[in-house]
Amino acid sequence: MPYPENAPTPDDLTGLDPAEIAQLPVDLLAILQREVDERLKQAKAAKARLDGALTIRYATRAAEMREAQEKDTGTVRFYDGDFIIVADLPKRVEWNQDQLAAMVERIRTAGDDPAQYVDVTYKVAERKYAAWPDAIRAGFEPARTVRPGALKIEIKPEGGAQ
Repeated sequence: MPYPENAPTPDDLTGLDPAEIAQLPVDLLAILQREVDERLKQAKAAKARLDGALTIRYATRAAEMREAQEKDTGTVRFYDGDFIIVADLPKRVEWNQDQLAAMVERIRTAGDDPAQYVDVTYKVAERKYAAWPDAIRAGFEPARTVRPGALKIEIKPEGGAQ
């Protein structure tokens, strides 16, 4: 859909104040929203392709460097022409929750403070909370804080067609 004469394009948005953009006609806001979303989708696809190409080009060399340094993860640096390539393979650690709970109980039973060794957090799934009887919910209510997430607004033509 073409832009009306003198109307801002997605390229102009970074130079405009959000209050100015908010005053634009709704049909123009809908056009801008669709185009920005499409550009974002294209940029994400391009990034994925580029990241894939960089992996093809440098992953083996980075793995060899990490092996030579006797490390499974982390950052290695090497040259490609006049450029320094920085290849970071982050460490992702996961802990078995059931086994950790058993260890915490063993520490507590031994008379030690588990907080010296592990961080213990509690979470309640909102679906479970909503399904609880009122009496149980009332006991947990003081420990519960609700904060709103980010507002998302989508502009669609009447009838829902895009």
